Amino acid sequence: MHSNLLRGAAAHGHHKVTFVELFFDLVFAFAITQLSHSLINHFSLAGAAHTLMLLLAVWWVWVFTSWVTNWLDPEKLPVRIALLALMQAGLLLSASIPDAFEGRGLMFALAYVFMQVGRNAFALGSLGDQHPALHRNFLRIQVWLTTGGTLWIAGGLLDGQARLVCWLLALLVEYASPAMGFWTPGMGRSSTRDWNVEGGHMAERCAAFILIALGESIVVTGATFSASTWTPVGVTAFVISFVGSLAMWWLYFDVSAERGSERIAHDQDPGRLARLAYTYIHLPIVAGIIVAAVADEFVLTHPLGHSEPKVILTVLGGPVLYLLGCALFKAAIAGRRRPPISTLLGVTTLLLLAWPAPSLSPVLLSGLATLVLVAVAAWDRHSMARCLPQTVTAD
Repeated sequence: MHSNLLRGAAAHGHHKVTFVELFFDLVFAFAITQLSHSLINHFSLAGAAHTLMLLLAVWWVWVFTSWVTNWLDPEKLPVRIALLALMQAGLLLSASIPDAFEGRGLMFALAYVFMQVGRNAFALGSLGDQHPALHRNFLRIQVWLTTGGTLWIAGGLLDGQARLVCWLLALLVEYASPAMGFWTPGMGRSSTRDWNVEGGHMAERCAAFILIALGESIVVTGATFSASTWTPVGVTAFVISFVGSLAMWWLYFDVSAERGSERIAHDQDPGRLARLAYTYIHLPIVAGIIVAAVADEFVLTHPLGHSEPKVILTVLGGPVLYLLGCALFKAAIAGRRRPPISTLLGVTTLLLLAWPAPSLSPVLLSGLATLVLVAVAAWDRHSMARCLPQTVTAD
């Protein structure tokens, strides 16, 4: 393989997201659904820990693939075939999620390692000798992914707590690697300036994943409502859940997504921003959507009566995770250390709702949580509108 598999110069500002990349994402739509149902069916401390670990793995394999397709051209036949092969492995990985900590652990591990190590090996072969800095970085990444892959497979061969420990160590190794510049004995560490990522493409890819997660949450909610008995309270709960999804969409796509794309496209060190804002910070945003989808399932199933602990945790926890993720993302793309005050007040309000929550019905608690999301979205929109005349004048 040669470097003719790399993307050419970006047209119209950045590399377009190709149809095969969007097709590849469909596997992860299935994975999001599997994660939601896994948490619904195993809602306990252990179940939440397992779901979180599997989410970390799913996100990591997806975002690493997005990094690779930032450099390799999916329109070239070898790259396209490689993506389709990764799709097959991703389908096996997603199908293994419900029983990953039981009888299908080895299948999950093998699919994950094939995607991570195999994709990186393909990228190494595609770079050739014309991009030495990038080639060295992929060599470093291969060392880290192989180390993590060994732990994944070892965990798949073990049972119970031994599997949990091995997979936790694997996640720690892989999640620490970008922050450490993929430091490798004999090769040192790479600089984010060596990661000549095309920022607009990365921003668009991550925005697509947020849409996937939101879409799957709507599918889960719609399926639950469709199978239930339609009552005025049930219809109210369904409307509230949909308004909550709209508010989540608004919070990310009304301002943040476009500003993030513009910022990373013109940043002097796009690799640093891609690592922080898109590789790490997007994770709590996705987690918040999944937890909110679980909350909608609980509320639609039992909208009346007192709110159980699992209802309180998910109804309030989902929006808290989402708002915190959005706040960190906005702070990163704006170059600020302090998150927006609207988000901080929204999170504080949600946490305060935990005090009267046990005496509230699930549908009422869900309505109040959604109202907080709508208020934060409206505040952010109003703040942007106030800043707009200053921007126009400055131009």
